[in-house]
Amino acid sequence: MSKKVKDVRIKNRKAYFEYAIEIEMDAGIALTGPEVKSVRDGKASISEAYCFLTDNGLRIKGMHIAEFKNAGYVEQEPTRERILLVNKHELKKLRLKMKDQGNTIVPIELFFADSGYAKLKIGLGRGKKNYDKRQDIKSKDVKREIERFS
Repeated sequence: MSKKVKDVRIKNRKAYFEYAIEIEMDAGIALTGPEVKSVRDGKASISEAYCFLTDNGLRIKGMHIAEFKNAGYVEQEPTRERILLVNKHELKKLRLKMKDQGNTIVPIELFFADSGYAKLKIGLGRGKKNYDKRQDIKSKDVKREIERFS
């Protein structure tokens, strides 16, 4: 008897609007048991989160995971700093790209892989200017109008 697991995907909807994403990669994320259960319930947000490099590796800060009610005595902090799991080659690539001024690491999507582990899709991007954002809005409106009349 197989369990039917719903597909949980928590997206940062503003990531592609605010940043021009150059490189995307999947990173594992170190979560506690109650945090995993809250994410499976869809009670998480990555819209205010940001990633940064440390001497030890890659971390995410500002990601909110709601407290799980039936966690028992386990202490839960909703916005604690969490470790992202990437291999050495990816970490080295990110360090080289981050030396360029204006680049930032943006969380794009939180999901569960086929293996059952929580993964975070991150992107290396550069912040867009206001005129770039206006151009994106204009092209989306034109596309929507074309689809509406055809």
